[in-house]
Amino acid sequence: MPHHKSAKKRLRQSTEHRLRNRGQRTILRRAIKGARADASQLTAAQSAADTAAQSGIIHPNKAARLKSRLMKQRQAKGDAGA
Repeated sequence: MPHHKSAKKRLRQSTEHRLRNRGQRTILRRAIKGARADASQLTAAQSAADTAAQSGIIHPNKAARLKSRLMKQRQAKGDAGA
């Protein structure tokens, strides 16, 4: 447990940030699963990846990699234009 006032504040802040980030990661994962199942949700997944990267939840390169892989999967199935 923290003893100093500033350390206590950091603990509170990190807890709040961790919970917020967990929710955002969950939204991202669900969007990606939805895009893999249904081509119409591809743009929502790409948007979720970009939002997570901008927020610092995931690295921008990871967002690009996720989007690239989703597009590759969609093209392999033949329904990327949806």
